[in-house]
Amino acid sequence: MPPLFTFANDHHDRASAVRGDTDEIDRRWTGARVTVVAGEHLATDGDTVAWRPSSEVEVTGDRLYLGRVEDVDHFAVMVEEVPETLAPQSLRVLAPLLTAEDAGLAAHAVGFAQWHRTHPHCSRCGARTDAAEAGHVRRCPQCGATHFPRSDPAVIMLVTDAEDRALLGHQAAWPEGRFSTLAGFVEPGESLEDAVRREIAEESGVGVGEVTYAGSQPWPFPASLMLGYYAKADAFDIDVDGIEIAEARWYSRHDLAAACVDGSVVLPGRLSISRWLIEGWYGGELPSEWS
Repeated sequence: MPPLFTFANDHHDRASAVRGDTDEIDRRWTGARVTVVAGEHLATDGDTVAWRPSSEVEVTGDRLYLGRVEDVDHFAVMVEEVPETLAPQSLRVLAPLLTAEDAGLAAHAVGFAQWHRTHPHCSRCGARTDAAEAGHVRRCPQCGATHFPRSDPAVIMLVTDAEDRALLGHQAAWPEGRFSTLAGFVEPGESLEDAVRREIAEESGVGVGEVTYAGSQPWPFPASLMLGYYAKADAFDIDVDGIEIAEARWYSRHDLAAACVDGSVVLPGRLSISRWLIEGWYGGELPSEWS
């Protein structure tokens, strides 16, 4: 398989056991490395996440304890907007440039910052909630309800046929020539394997039998967990839905290489699990000029 994609593995100890101990969290804040986050935007130093000693952080906001890297504590301060003086940058843009360590910390920070921003009120009584447990839950002061962040599971899959060709689709909203793997959200009461088969059938009309899990990728834009699969087609005629997927094609390795070289196909970037799935089928990391 090709190298793991961005966000594939955390390199920090989340130290969840201490989140409820406010005295310990305060102790760990002293001397910690801290960044500032608002939604999907982070404070930066050029092409890296900006980390500052806690004593130098001047902005105020709820503190999110991210955990430890080699016994060094890391926090994010969650604000409404990252000040321009801190060079805010979207994680979508920044992620491919980050080390695996910083990518994991940044995904942790952005995922929670997005959730805090979009869930400020209690779903039981409507009162304003407060951040608690070092930023990992919200509590309602009115009814006492505790609210936890949610991850939305989505399946993303590369389908192959009897000739080992890969099925790639073009979404109607994408730029011309952009092709990728098929994907969709898991519905309540549905297994992951059934979600793979349903989404493929809905989007392309292709029937699928065998489904094999490949890997997962957190996608904090805002709160998805991408679950990657390989699937074997048992019916091969393509009939796209015409709504989400405008076009889908079977590609041999030779066909895909030629289309990427001549520019008629543009593949997803290296940040994504979709690229990783394609490279796994292709047999190795694809040339950088194919992105």
